[in-house]
Amino acid sequence: MQATAPFGTASASSRETRRGFGDIDLLLVLAAVGLIACSTLTIGTATVTDVDGSPYYYLTRQAIYGAVGVFLMLLVPRFDYSRLRELSVGIYATMIASIVLVFLVATATRGSKRWIELPFFTFQPSELGKVLLVLALAAFVVDRARRLGERETTSRIVLLALVPAMLVIAQPDLGTGLVYVVITGAVLFVAGTKWTHFAVLGALGAVAVAVVLAGAPAVGIEVLKPYQVDRLTAFMSPTDDPQSQGYQLNQSITAIGAGQKTGRGPAGATQTRLDFLPEHHTDFIFSVVGEEFGFLGAALVLSLFALLIWRALRILTTAKNLYGALIAGGIVAMLMFQIFVNVGMTIGIMPITGVPLPLMSYGGSSVIVTFLAVGLLQSIHVQARAAAASKGRELIA
Repeated sequence: MQATAPFGTASASSRETRRGFGDIDLLLVLAAVGLIACSTLTIGTATVTDVDGSPYYYLTRQAIYGAVGVFLMLLVPRFDYSRLRELSVGIYATMIASIVLVFLVATATRGSKRWIELPFFTFQPSELGKVLLVLALAAFVVDRARRLGERETTSRIVLLALVPAMLVIAQPDLGTGLVYVVITGAVLFVAGTKWTHFAVLGALGAVAVAVVLAGAPAVGIEVLKPYQVDRLTAFMSPTDDPQSQGYQLNQSITAIGAGQKTGRGPAGATQTRLDFLPEHHTDFIFSVVGEEFGFLGAALVLSLFALLIWRALRILTTAKNLYGALIAGGIVAMLMFQIFVNVGMTIGIMPITGVPLPLMSYGGSSVIVTFLAVGLLQSIHVQARAAAASKGRELIA
């Protein structure tokens, strides 16, 4: 009898893990699927005239990306995320190798090397790197859980993150590089890093920003491209150069304001339809929502994002172990930062950095990777429920 009890418990636990689908967070699924549905609708109406002879070019591809993403979101919870901790070195090496590969094989587009052309897909390694960085840093922190209060541990974590962040910024892709930095800060925060470490890191960050924006250019060294500096500063005074860096912001604000309460509809959205609003299917997709569907449409999208973040935060608090909590914390920070920066830049309170709006902006890499991140959250949720159920049975027994 003593030999069969643990065997029975383990078997029941494994059955619950394999069952997966019945334990997923349905509200999280609703938020993610609702956002990709809004994205497909908005992109479909905004890009009808963008490709000659193919009015549904972007709509079809976004729908396919969404379908693949939903499949991954439902598949990942059937696996125990904890096993990824054993692969942390390989995950980190894969992230670095894929980002470096961009410099070797990618073709420059608009002065940037970010994408690798595949037969049926354009892959952006820096997008996948966001999730890989979360997994790698979380594993590193757990392996040194008893030494988290040491400065050496914090320094190593920051260094591990700065290497890929600097490589991404060099592509150049400043927005994604900043996402890597935010992910690192979130992982450190969830791990319980001392506030004095954050104070030092904040001071070093402020010095770095001052050097990049002022010190280095003063001696003839350009760390950032001139257009990147202009984008970072244009939001503070967009009317100073309305035909250059201030143009995008002015057109975005005009589009959102023109939508008023219920929107102009696709036919009346002149800012979008007449191409006054640049990058209307990628960076400024939220501006299209505001113009075509007005305050109500924008409120719906923001409500779905709020639901997504709420469920992700709840999963963070219920994770069965530190590794799960760290992964959830990194993903939450990644999503929140991108949402705040992207929406903020469309209304003029944040600089234009090219950060996509999760599950809304057009792009296969961004959509699929975001769904993959949501799938990891679901895996953490499923494993937490399985662990709670197993503990409950043990108490009853």
